[in-house]
Amino acid sequence: MARVIDDEDGIAEVVRGAKRIAVLGIKPESQSGQPAFYVPQYLKDAGLEVVPVPVYFPEVKEILGAKAYRKLTDVQGELDLVDVFRRNADVALHLEELLAKKPRAVWMQLGIRNDEVAAKLVAAGIDVVQDRCLMVDHRRYGRR
Repeated sequence: MARVIDDEDGIAEVVRGAKRIAVLGIKPESQSGQPAFYVPQYLKDAGLEVVPVPVYFPEVKEILGAKAYRKLTDVQGELDLVDVFRRNADVALHLEELLAKKPRAVWMQLGIRNDEVAAKLVAAGIDVVQDRCLMVDHRRYGRR
């Protein structure tokens, strides 16, 4: 049963189950000092498949050596996790895409929380983590 996950065992389970991660709002290499670039870079370096979905930067065709997609629904295949780097108010703009793609979980990065969107995702069977850094939790719980 899907839920908003805020306990450490649940966080560890989401982290360990994520092999293919779409990063919504990823920044390109030119923004390497931003968390929306260096967190996905860390994930890739840790051996995970990172699928870039930048919101801006329409001229960018590739990030971290992988094809950049304009929308989540353009991504082929299943996703274990969508890691969200968007402002709280902007998360709702991606609700339909998230519901259509139906990843196993959606992770809203540190400082990002949208309880209304989270409730709709959970109702659709998608686990949700809010206001946590995936890099920090992967370092704590990820397999090496």
